[in-house]
Amino acid sequence: MKTKLFSFAILCFISSSIFAQSFSVGIKGGANLGKITGQSFKDKFTLGYHAGAFATIPLGKKWAIQPEAMLSQVNVDTASDFSQVYQFNHVDKINLQYLSIPILLNYNINKFLTLQAGHQFGIMLDKNKDLLQNGKDAFKTQNFAVAAGLQLNLLKFRVYGRFVGGLTDISNIGSADTWKTQSIQLGVGIALF
Repeated sequence: MKTKLFSFAILCFISSSIFAQSFSVGIKGGANLGKITGQSFKDKFTLGYHAGAFATIPLGKKWAIQPEAMLSQVNVDTASDFSQVYQFNHVDKINLQYLSIPILLNYNINKFLTLQAGHQFGIMLDKNKDLLQNGKDAFKTQNFAVAAGLQLNLLKFRVYGRFVGGLTDISNIGSADTWKTQSIQLGVGIALF
């Protein structure tokens, strides 16, 4: 019984310490400049969006973990020969929507500026309708990436920019051309509590 009481007291102390050191939960959203690398796609970033929620869990004065859950959209333009090579009918633009789950390690440079780095796992929720009408499942449903960026903290507001580079080949059609996602995310967030 004493062990259970002691364990409960330690758990209460750790929880109160975490909340006292600015544990926060909030919402965020912004622009997602995305592209897919590979010969089949134009080498340019195209505008999309991302929106979701985050939590900041402190690990001391300088460090924290920031898990997030976001809906993100990647819009890309195909190269001029994409439809001919892969035998799709007139596919110029591709729209992919992911549930992205980044888990970032935050380093607080000072009370206003935070350096972020970590990984991101993506699950495809929706694919371009033209690809489905052609009877092809051209993209894999999972994507693993690394992320790094900076965040400006102004009271409860967050302004951030980050680069997300895909590590997974998302092509599901067995070609020699590898397809990987890249994104530049710019956005704002607010800590709700």
